[in-house]
Amino acid sequence: MGSHAEGSPVLAVCAHPDDESFGLGAALAAFAGRGTPTAVLCLTHGAASSLGTSHGDLHQIRAAELAAAAAELGVGDVELLDYPDGALTQVPVELLSGHVQQAARRVKARLLLVFDEGGITGHPDHQQATRAARLFAGRSGLPVLAWAVDQQVAATLNAAFGTSFVGRPADQIDCRIEVDRQRQLSAITCHASQAQDNPVLWRRLELQGTREVFRWLDRADENQGRASARRKDALAATGAACALPGERSAGCHHGLSGHDERGRNARGPVSVNTPGGIKVYPGLQGG
Repeated sequence: MGSHAEGSPVLAVCAHPDDESFGLGAALAAFAGRGTPTAVLCLTHGAASSLGTSHGDLHQIRAAELAAAAAELGVGDVELLDYPDGALTQVPVELLSGHVQQAARRVKARLLLVFDEGGITGHPDHQQATRAARLFAGRSGLPVLAWAVDQQVAATLNAAFGTSFVGRPADQIDCRIEVDRQRQLSAITCHASQAQDNPVLWRRLELQGTREVFRWLDRADENQGRASARRKDALAATGAACALPGERSAGCHHGLSGHDERGRNARGPVSVNTPGGIKVYPGLQGG
């Protein structure tokens, strides 16, 4: 497997502030820890959440939480849009895909990171965000890597909490990797309005332990050879060699390194595009 080309950024596309940390945090931190530029496109402010309502105006609170969490993860570019939380499926996917295109071109993304089909929790907003990313990826040829949840983890959560997690059996998972959750957990604490009264989150992390699973979603590519090479090159940034569609797995089970490299990764101010313009949080640089 070849090494990841320097300066080949990763763009995470998600629906709500906290998705980048609660779900994609371990992967984003690993990419950033190995020197790969990372960016996040978040489509809503998450203001319809039933959690954290006593904290004040969630519209503003969750924007600030996103900026702080992104800094903890080493994410250098955050774009926060203001589509309706809980009603993202009412927004044409073509329109959302256009935002993905703009963000991907701005940061020169070579890989899109998303939630699995089914939205992990079954949330329609999560599913719509992934559809938007895939629509753009299908036209641009970018690979799409989806964070997934093991079927047994999903079943345990659903039985205990009455949730609607969509898990994947072993034959639908392309990569299992060991993670160090230190930076992800730091980012999660930044989302205080959503993390403090969230037993499902903490139980999921307990069940997952130090392992995360992923799937490739960009199955339909006319040039499979070249697409395969691009995907391998992109994921090399995490130190993991995942099986790709149509290829035999060599028992992929590799670690995501880089979580202990905070000192080597100077993180500048995080900017968040809001309806009022771009806001920069120079004090949220992590450490």
